[in-house]
Amino acid sequence: MLDELLEEKVVIDLVSPYVCLGRLVRYDEHFLELKNADLHDLRDTDTSRELYVADSVTTGIKRNRNRVFVRRSEVVAISKLEDVVDE
Repeated sequence: MLDELLEEKVVIDLVSPYVCLGRLVRYDEHFLELKNADLHDLRDTDTSRELYVADSVTTGIKRNRNRVFVRRSEVVAISKLEDVVDE
């Protein structure tokens, strides 16, 4: 299933107050690797997770990491960025 997301821009919702956006380039049983990623701490802003992600669809990913590894056990959901809807 994750193979469908390889080389795609994705949004990863985490159990913590973080959200991660970027291009999924690799994964294994423990980690997801993203390049040109935005690891965003939602405690740093008054913006909700949903609004931050919807804004990123419109304005693009605000890259703050060349490369980031996300522990799969922390992932709540992952989807293509283009699949995010703002209705």
